[in-house]
Amino acid sequence: MEQCACVERELDKVLQKFLTYGQHCEQSLEELLHYVGQLRAELASAALQGTPLSATLSLVMSQCCRKIKDTVQKLASDHKDIHSSVSRVGKAIDRNFDSEICGVVSDAVWDAREQQQQILQMAIVEHLYQQGMLSVAEELCQESTLNVDLDFKQPFLELNRILEALHEQDLGPALEWAVSHRQRLLELNSSLEFKLHRLHFIRLLAGGPAKQLEALSYARHFQPFARLHQREIQVMMGSLVYLRLGLEKSPYCHLLDSSHWAEICETFTRDACSLLGLSVESPLSVSFASGCVALPVLMNIKAVIEQRQCTGVWNHKDELPIEIELGMKCWYHSVFACPILRQQTSDSNPPIKLICGHVISRDALNKLINGGKLKCPYCPMEQNPADGKRIIF
Repeated sequence: MEQCACVERELDKVLQKFLTYGQHCEQSLEELLHYVGQLRAELASAALQGTPLSATLSLVMSQCCRKIKDTVQKLASDHKDIHSSVSRVGKAIDRNFDSEICGVVSDAVWDAREQQQQILQMAIVEHLYQQGMLSVAEELCQESTLNVDLDFKQPFLELNRILEALHEQDLGPALEWAVSHRQRLLELNSSLEFKLHRLHFIRLLAGGPAKQLEALSYARHFQPFARLHQREIQVMMGSLVYLRLGLEKSPYCHLLDSSHWAEICETFTRDACSLLGLSVESPLSVSFASGCVALPVLMNIKAVIEQRQCTGVWNHKDELPIEIELGMKCWYHSVFACPILRQQTSDSNPPIKLICGHVISRDALNKLINGGKLKCPYCPMEQNPADGKRIIF
């Protein structure tokens, strides 16, 4: 990240110069236009009176021409200075980043180029749909001749429609969606529907005493959530006491905090993505962030391999030559390593649960078979190898 910080510092300098130059340029041109306007008015007045051009006016015109020339030259000089600052950003990028990152791994690691291109295009399209840039995604599909089914688009269209309404503080579409998916949300232990009702109740409270009866009537929606959210419901009902005095001056002023809208958008995105089978973050953004962490390590490995002239160190498509720590944020599923062969299991070599409860890999199971029988390496139980069951974490 130090390399990014170095480039960012140079970029900040350029942006600051652009801002200063723009302000200086605007001020200089306004002063020049004002000066030229005054001179023009004096010349027009002299022309109307029919008097010949005086020596004073001639001198003023000469000074005006000189001032215009000096101002333009100064602005041009400052503009050239900005060009040099922009070039320093490019040099900082070249100095801190390796431009030949494509050579980190050999071409044999990747699939066919056409398949790579299609996978990348699909990842970009999914990212655009997830970010709500629907028209851009449609344009990319047309230009790349990528065929995307309506079933694939529909969850993103629904998600973005409701999020747009929430950004405009319209709870209607989100409440309608939450009620229609109530049972599945309860299975996920989601509190989305309650939070939507709570936010609508708070909006009624913000309306003052005129909305008191409507707020009391709407409080009936809290009944299904009374057991799990009793404390929060009590707080909201207690706020009614201060309604005539104004909630903003009461102990319940936190209910009017605008952060509740940002929170409900995050909650809806997380729970809706879980229910619709979508990831909260697009695979493209996750891959990009992971790549930024892993790339420096892979480049160091490449340099070591080239220096020591090692061959065959990295020739597997589904495995890196070393383990790269990406942080807890990138942990999505469990990983099982066979305790016998010390190898990570895969689709071709899945984990197998024995009758005794111990788990080993299929390759280890095949190696331990002796005379059609299998003896568990951890306990003396003999068993039939066919009784082992594949397990999925």
